[in-house]
Amino acid sequence: MKLLTRLVNWGRSRSLWVLLINTGACNACDIEVIAALSPRYDVERFGVLLKGSPRHADVLLITGAVTRQVRDRLLRIYRQMPEPKYVVAVGTCAVSGGVYDRCYNVYKGVDEVLPVHAYVPGCPVKPEAVIEAISVLRRVIERGEFNGRGKGG
Repeated sequence: MKLLTRLVNWGRSRSLWVLLINTGACNACDIEVIAALSPRYDVERFGVLLKGSPRHADVLLITGAVTRQVRDRLLRIYRQMPEPKYVVAVGTCAVSGGVYDRCYNVYKGVDEVLPVHAYVPGCPVKPEAVIEAISVLRRVIERGEFNGRGKGG
């Protein structure tokens, strides 16, 4: 890998700006993700910063089950993010549909709609698990294994 590419990947891995999206569920995962972003766990030491706009975010944290109603909105938000962009499915609902599995209007996970780079299973997830997923994502970005397009991209 060229020196410039390694330097760019190093910088990207240490400056992950995240956008939290709840696609509709019980909000337990949202509370745990916000707890992970709080001063108690201090993810800012990894360069993680919560942003309010998809135009400024590198990582999309998705919680809740993806329904047919929210699918288009989620795709619009994903398209507004600059390249390279990464998606993390947080919680059982986002990973596999959770308790809403086999409902007529619920997808079986975010990966049916968007390319997912990391999964955080659990109901609700622990803040430590969210931090571990971000840490693993950082290491993989630094090594240059992701090009920002998800599985098979």
